[in-house]
Amino acid sequence: MLGNFSYCNPTRLYFGENALSKLNKELAKYGKNILLVYGGGSIKKTGLYDRIISILKECDKTVFELPGVMPNPTVEKLYEGCKVARENNVDLILSVGGGSCCDYSKAVSVSAWCDEDPWDKYYLRMEDVDNKIIPVGCVLTMVGTGSEMNGGSVITNTESKLKIGHVFGDNVFPKFSILNPKLTYTLPKYQMVAGFYDIFSHICEQYFSGTDDSTSDYIMEGLLKSLIHSSRIAVKNPEDYEARSNIMWTATWALNTLVAKGKTTDWMVHMIGQAIGAYTDATHGMTLAAVSLPYYRHICPYGLAKFKRFAIHVWNINPEGKSDEQIAEEGLLALKNWMEEIGLVMNIRELGVTEDMLEGIADATFILTGGYKTLTKEEVIDILKESM
Repeated sequence: MLGNFSYCNPTRLYFGENALSKLNKELAKYGKNILLVYGGGSIKKTGLYDRIISILKECDKTVFELPGVMPNPTVEKLYEGCKVARENNVDLILSVGGGSCCDYSKAVSVSAWCDEDPWDKYYLRMEDVDNKIIPVGCVLTMVGTGSEMNGGSVITNTESKLKIGHVFGDNVFPKFSILNPKLTYTLPKYQMVAGFYDIFSHICEQYFSGTDDSTSDYIMEGLLKSLIHSSRIAVKNPEDYEARSNIMWTATWALNTLVAKGKTTDWMVHMIGQAIGAYTDATHGMTLAAVSLPYYRHICPYGLAKFKRFAIHVWNINPEGKSDEQIAEEGLLALKNWMEEIGLVMNIRELGVTEDMLEGIADATFILTGGYKTLTKEEVIDILKESM
């Protein structure tokens, strides 16, 4: 049965082709100094940068730019952002980009006025925020992370080879997010499908936990089926608006905290994937794809009923005359076939992992206890070897 929980999501979303027209309305709620955060410059090539700057000027804002946010934002980049935000007394951080920009902007928002080293305080000691928080708004150009409607923020420390996420409270959620599916059209296929799997993995990390009859599981099965259907269309035609809009909406609901309610949740695919990312700087969604099947086959015997349900309800496997183990394995085979169909990376060697890294990656993997099996370090190494 569902446990006790509270639920609040304060983020206001504007969704659709004309969503950017609502930015003026939101900017009016904040002071003059805006920190514009973006990545490698693709928003300039597409013309989105000019549109954003034009709106900011219309609203009589003073703009401070912070470009160059990388796909796996580093602690050094965090310190740079804190300095810019603090020195210019920023009133709003406006993130224009994908999940990494959103994650990074939230990290800056809680860290700029932190009296301690934010890496130590938030990412090592996992403490709550007790200082001034700068509001964040997002204009999304890539889907996958769900960062536009949650308090999550992942930062990489390249020196210590750690990639750690902190899930902050609802006071750190973006105040508003603008979601126009057409802004995702120019994304290269590799990044697009990596985002698709990030969405899929977010749902599975919550789905593969618990043994009760949970409303959340029914919602998640619907989200997974929608994503599978739309991903097949989008891979063939990246400018199919219906498919891309459904995927964008699914990504938000996959990780805006709703379906996690009443669930213990797992997150070990992410823990292993993030450790790989810290060593290789590989694309996040691809690290998840490469380790998922070995991990799920490892834990399947401990959560067999849910894997059987996954096979039947998500992949339409016919259970007649089959054992539970056979049904579950057919479901995982269907997952594998779909992953290969849309073009995901299926092994960690392709991401740059070598045999001599395995011990270190295992050491950098945080062991969580919410799933069907609490792993040992040796089991993590076994899963990594299977993922090679």
